[in-house]
Amino acid sequence: MKTDRPVNLNLFKMSWPLAAMTSITHRITGVILFVGVAFALYALDLGLSSQAGFDEAAVLLQQPLAKFILFGLLLALMYHIVAGIKHLLLDFHIGDSLEAAQTGAIAVIVVTVIVTGVLGALLW
Repeated sequence: MKTDRPVNLNLFKMSWPLAAMTSITHRITGVILFVGVAFALYALDLGLSSQAGFDEAAVLLQQPLAKFILFGLLLALMYHIVAGIKHLLLDFHIGDSLEAAQTGAIAVIVVTVIVTGVLGALLW
């Protein structure tokens, strides 16, 4: 029995459609948010503990690394929300053709960049 299926799958050499990459990225941002909640809860706990803790949290969040982490969490959150809305629409069979999946994937990226840029500008 001979099959034409590939023997060695190298996922890095395969050509992925944009809709598949956005779906995988949606899962990755979920993991990032799960891990990033630890940093956010630490800062929240520190800020709510006392006035001195609030001042310490304010100083901590002014550091470039902390701002980078917060911006990364904001980007992951916005992407996850926008891609989640797209997945909800797919559950109602809205945009489930190949052309609509490509357009929806582009829309997810564009909306995420715009919303993250606006929120990032408002926060910093």
